[in-house]
Amino acid sequence: MKNKENRRISPAMVFILLFGVVSLLSDMTHEGAASIQGSYLSLIGASATTIGFISGLGELLGYSLRYVFGKIADRTKKYWALTIAGYLIDTLVVPLMAFVGPHGWIWACVLLSIQRVGKAIKKPSKDTILSFAATQEKVGKSFGIQEMLDQIGAFLGPLFLYVIMLFKVDSDTYRTYAFCFLLLLIPALATIFMLLFTKHKFPNPENFEPQPKKREKFKMRASFVLYIAGISLFALGFLDYSLIGMHITKVFVDAGSKIITSQTLPLIYSGAMIIDAISALIFGRLYDRFGVLSLIIATALSSIFSLFIFNFASVPMLLIGVALWGIGMGAQESIMKAVVTTMVPKDSRATGYGIFECSFGLFGFLGSWLMGAIYDTSIIALIVVSIAAQALSIPCYLISYARKKKESDNSQVLI
Repeated sequence: MKNKENRRISPAMVFILLFGVVSLLSDMTHEGAASIQGSYLSLIGASATTIGFISGLGELLGYSLRYVFGKIADRTKKYWALTIAGYLIDTLVVPLMAFVGPHGWIWACVLLSIQRVGKAIKKPSKDTILSFAATQEKVGKSFGIQEMLDQIGAFLGPLFLYVIMLFKVDSDTYRTYAFCFLLLLIPALATIFMLLFTKHKFPNPENFEPQPKKREKFKMRASFVLYIAGISLFALGFLDYSLIGMHITKVFVDAGSKIITSQTLPLIYSGAMIIDAISALIFGRLYDRFGVLSLIIATALSSIFSLFIFNFASVPMLLIGVALWGIGMGAQESIMKAVVTTMVPKDSRATGYGIFECSFGLFGFLGSWLMGAIYDTSIIALIVVSIAAQALSIPCYLISYARKKKESDNSQVLI
């Protein structure tokens, strides 16, 4: 009987799974939107450079402000309040994209920027309270499970829109896309309901992680700085899907492909999200066993996605490239976050996540803007810059790993 009791799911894991469902519904909302976002922006008048700039600006707002809200979370300890406020903005802005009008790309860009601000408000607090529960389980596994459920939602969102498009054949592409954005209100409201339910069940998630006997102040150690440099280089070379979606539309949909059409386009993104979910779970578990090696493998695999997506006008090559891009997404949301949990003390963890997210967003913004501009001039240059930036992150991870070992008071490998 004792063995059976020991095998029962822990409260910490229940919390991780409930929050995973919240993420599933949330991602169903905004990743469903992301699957048609690039095409929608192009359809209502935005250029490739504009899409790259706005995608990057949204990432900049969404990530840079996370440092600010991370500091606020650490000082106030109002983790739930910030998380709920962020989710309200992040999800409920999406359906408003339906009302921007056939030439309303400026309003669409404003809404996308507001959505990213919502993410900025919620993310440090969300990741921090998740990390409290993750310390009771293995951190790689915990963040891997969270990302897996998150990306199941990211798969279901585009699939949901695909089904809508199959039956809504009586209107033009713009009206169809606008209707799809409107119906994303359904998972948006479900997200808020599930979030409030989770808060009701676990009002004090910080209690999962015991308070350390000695309070540690957060310090920007060399290992953390090098790690931030590594994830920043990765972000610089990792393209936002809006530009990828626009390229697919231009090369395949507009060229009259029978396989990739405006109706099947969301399925491409859904496939990437499934790869993301599977890779997050696999690499999360590999991280618990092999540490930094799992991060290096994931980075090496994803770094060449642009070669397959942009260098060939071939459906099989495109699918390989999108799958590799999905592996990169999985690494971002599982392994990279798990590392922060092991490097930053409990009382300052929201600040640590804020620094992580801010750096990732700043370089993601620069990368998206740069790649959008390069796309209009040279595809080969885009591929070279993307691969080189991501590949350069690997030495940073290795040096950070070595420095962390020296900084540690014991021989246990923390990353």
